Formats: sequence, C-alpha cells, structure tokens
Amino acid sequence: MICLMDGRVIVVEYSGKVNLLTSDGKLQKQLPIPGGAYSVTQINQNTIAITYPNETAIKIFNMENETVTKVITLDKECYGLSFSNGSLAVGLSDDEIRIIDLEGNTLKSIQVESKSALYNLVYCNDRVIYSDYDGNAVYCYDESGKQIWRYTQDLSRPRGLCTDTYGNIIVVDYNSNRIIVISKDGQNSKVLISEEDGLKNPRCICFKHNESSGFICDINGTYLAKFNLSYR
Repeated sequence: MICLMDGRVIVVEYSGKVNLLTSDGKLQKQLPIPGGAYSVTQINQNTIAITYPNETAIKIFNMENETVTKVITLDKECYGLSFSNGSLAVGLSDDEIRIIDLEGNTLKSIQVESKSALYNLVYCNDRVIYSDYDGNAVYCYDESGKQIWRYTQDLSRPRGLCTDTYGNIIVVDYNSNRIIVISKDGQNSKVLISEEDGLKNPRCICFKHNESSGFICDINGTYLAKFNLSYR
C-alpha cells in the first residue's frame, strides 16, 4: 500500500488486484494490470512500478494511459519495492536488495541475511530499511552494503513499514497489534497505536508526507484506517 503524490492511495491485494482509492479511502477503480501483483511504489505523478514474484519481474505502469510501459525481468523472485532519486530498490528472495535504474540495469547489490523473504522495504536518503518477519527485526543498510543498525526490541512479526517527514521509520508489528516508530538512527522507539486503540491484524502502512498522516490496512484488506501524527 502506498500514498500517491496527489493524496490517493493504492492497495495491492496479495498476488492479485491493484486497487486505486480516493484520498478518503473509497475505491475509485481497479487498475487493469494482469498477473499476481505484490509490492508497489510511485515513480512520478502518473507512473507506478509493481513487483510480480511469480514472474520474477517488475512492471512499470502509466496510470493516465492505463498501460504497462515496461517490464523489467529479474533472476530471482522479487518482493518489496521502493523508488528514490531515480532508482528502484527491490528485495530479491531473502538475501539481496538490488538497486536498479528504470531500464533494469544493476547499480548496486546489497547482500543481506533475512529469515523471511524481503517482503517490505523502503529506500530513502541513500539507505534501505527492511523488516524481517520471521527474524523479528528491522534492518537499515547503506548503499555500499554496510549494516547501519538492527532493531529487535519487543518486535513480534514486523511487516509493513514507511518513513515519516523526518526519516523516522513507522513499522507495523503484526503479532502485537501495534504501530511502532523507530528513530532514524535505530536507537529509540515509541508505540504510536496499540491493540487498546482498536488495532487488530495490521499488515500495511503508508504515509502522506505533506499532511503528516497516513493509512493502515489489515491483513485481509477489509479494514482501512487513517491516522494523523503530531510532533511534540
């Protein structure tokens, strides 16, 4: 799930449909992209990219023309996807994060160790942050392949994640029914939302940087909630 630049939201069903929602969370349309979609990221105002693990491919899709403009074929199953500064970061299987250009050329290859496939990652400020669902950890690597930090405190099956305006990492902790924010240096954390607030089975999270707000989606894709952040 991602928040688009214009405030709308895209929710990808697991290996399925790509749903475009209005800024208030109502279904606008299903985008006509065939195949088993997994992760989505925005490239520019009209263009998104989506991973297709079963096809080991990334499809570039123009939302205005509703056409696939390019298919980037990879050599491994591809999961998490994030765009930054003209490049895509893609999680390949459970051991590599590859930085590629929009033609599919490899710019950098980051070797990582993850107990689960690289389902969720975010690429920003020349760093890649990913969650390890089975390893109960969140990792931060720089583009040279150096591990900057590893966060494991009280995590139980971390899944979706995004960054806020200040570079903090907002993580969905699935088993504990919590949303946790981790400081950008990986040293501090705080619980933002918990089960006591009505949160249950959270899976995905996305952030609207210009509004300091975002959306949380549950594991079944049937519950979408908006949240607002206040910094003090």
